[in-house]
Amino acid sequence: MLGLDNPIHILFLLVIVLLVFGAKRLPEMGKSLGEGLRGFKDSVSGDTPVSHMTSTHDADVATGLPTATPLPTEPPQELTAERPDPTPVRPAA
Repeated sequence: MLGLDNPIHILFLLVIVLLVFGAKRLPEMGKSLGEGLRGFKDSVSGDTPVSHMTSTHDADVATGLPTATPLPTEPPQELTAERPDPTPVRPAA
């Protein structure tokens, strides 16, 4: 049989995966696979986690931190230096 219905086949497959990727890499791969499947499930069902739905204002009120004021969106003004009059000033006699 070619299926994975036999526990020996599953064990053999796990040993090969362990040899190919190594023991250090397997937990990272499992975590990333779980996060990917969870994100895919959330996107298909249309549900978004509650932690992403809170606004920054609500988070600041909950933590007691002051809210940041937004920066002005005006374009920057050109900086120019004033030049003195080139004619010298003579004291009145």
